[in-house]
Amino acid sequence: MDARLVMPAALLQDIRLHLFGNGTDREQGGFLLCSSRLEEHELVFEALKWLPSRPEDYVVHDIDYLELRDDARARLIKHAHDEQASIVELHSHPSPRAAAFSPFDLSGLAEFVPHVRWRLKQRPYGALVFGFHTFDGLAWISNAKAAVALRTISTESTSHGATGLSMKIYGEIKHA
Repeated sequence: MDARLVMPAALLQDIRLHLFGNGTDREQGGFLLCSSRLEEHELVFEALKWLPSRPEDYVVHDIDYLELRDDARARLIKHAHDEQASIVELHSHPSPRAAAFSPFDLSGLAEFVPHVRWRLKQRPYGALVFGFHTFDGLAWISNAKAAVALRTISTESTSHGATGLSMKIYGEIKHA
């Protein structure tokens, strides 16, 4: 099973602007609250609300690393709980290289995903990393401990494919 994210083209443009349009070389991030549904052999996340992260949301906000403050995490989880939504996190790697999750990213996901899924009654969770021209994605769908590929972002007019590099580089991605 794989996953796909559906959103309006204007929202994807807003996300890219937040991730890369501020003239900084530091990573940027944010979250989408999404509905999720199974369609044949694919989980579909549908974007409901974009929550861009603000500088004050971070404990660390650097060129190659982001870490959210505990109160920002709690606020995000409460918002998703209140909306009965899944979360798809997004962050940038401001680089022309093809996008892939870093070992730091995977370590953070291994810590954060089980906690969020437990708090949100096992709702699916997605993560995207964007480079200047590409993205890669992962999703945790079932109660299984392994991630699957989030392969596509679809808008009204087009479909964008992920690099798939994270799965190629790291093999099966698991969390505790």
